[in-house]
Amino acid sequence: MGGRDGHVVSRRQIFRLAGTGLGLTVFGAGVVGCGPEEEAVAPGGSAKPGGEKNGDTFTTPPPGTAPEPLWKAAAANTSLAGLDALAVIGDVVLVSGDPLVGRDMVSGKETWSRKGVTTPGAKLIVGGGTLYLASAEYDGDVVGLDPATGKETWRSRLGKKYEQPRPIAADDRHVYVLAGILEKDYTTPNNVIAAIDTTSGKIAWREQRDAGTEEYGITAAAVGERLVYTDYRENVTVRDTATGRQLWTKKISRSNNRRFAVHEGLVIVADGRWLRAFDLADGKERWSLRTEEFSSFNDPHVLGGVLYAADSARGMWAVDPGTGKQIWRNEDLRDSATQAWQFAKVNGTLYGATEFDEDGGVHAFDAATGKLRWTYNDRTGDIQQWYVVAAGDRLAVMHGKRLYALPAV
Repeated sequence: MGGRDGHVVSRRQIFRLAGTGLGLTVFGAGVVGCGPEEEAVAPGGSAKPGGEKNGDTFTTPPPGTAPEPLWKAAAANTSLAGLDALAVIGDVVLVSGDPLVGRDMVSGKETWSRKGVTTPGAKLIVGGGTLYLASAEYDGDVVGLDPATGKETWRSRLGKKYEQPRPIAADDRHVYVLAGILEKDYTTPNNVIAAIDTTSGKIAWREQRDAGTEEYGITAAAVGERLVYTDYRENVTVRDTATGRQLWTKKISRSNNRRFAVHEGLVIVADGRWLRAFDLADGKERWSLRTEEFSSFNDPHVLGGVLYAADSARGMWAVDPGTGKQIWRNEDLRDSATQAWQFAKVNGTLYGATEFDEDGGVHAFDAATGKLRWTYNDRTGDIQQWYVVAAGDRLAVMHGKRLYALPAV
């Protein structure tokens, strides 16, 4: 039916250096860092100082002081979902894992839970208010859930000759999936990318990708009439969302990071030492920006009309996404903060989540200057990466198998 200096090299620095190149690619494939045993966190969520018992209000801490969590809860996160392991949809926060649990963003209370609803490491792909997942039955189905209730509202499939379609992006009209083409010997040397109509559940289009292209390492986004994706950071490709026709593809560096940004007709990628902006229409390079030698850019984000990116030397950049002109660059953080890989923005504060560093956490920066305001760390010593997603006047924060709500202050 239808409808993610010092002269003495410490363990922490080794992880940080690993995160600048191949280490990020390996992590995207599902490798996670080792850490201490997970501390016991109440599965139902618990209120913490800084908020009322139901987490409905909170006070602002003194300047330079990180806020306390409004609530915390256990999360079934396996870190296999990479970029898309944490999501906020409406008033519900979700973590990729089994069981898949929906929690109220204000109180932290569990609103629904479903076990065995999807495959391990499933990305949380959202379009038109629906959460799309590969079926846990490995039957080739793609299912849609109502994020508010966890109930199934949609189901479709490509067909028996395709191996386990996986959603990679979605919009109001289509859910876009990638699947291997099954041969007689059950191998999948080739794969297809397809669009399924979210109203009828019928296949809108299906295109076989070039021979040799990988099924994994895909980061994708549907923006207006364009579907943009990268594959293991070696190519950036743009297709027409209505027909599936490939409009252009560009070879980029193996050292490119996982996430790209799209802004007013441009797709912006981190390509080693460079940020590069390509025209969505024809693939022509419109601008580029270079960081210093022996450094590389991390995942770019466009938030509030400004492009933000950190580099592997722990520099922070704010850039005009339309022109590539630098707005500010802050190098003062090199001795006081670890690099951020994921950003969120609320009003005049930029939040950055770090990875592979026991002294990292969620940094709060003045978005106008890049000055570090405070850092929240749960002091567990766990080196697994952090996640941060803006949710109104709150932040959904995840670290290992721990989920927190922080006030956005």
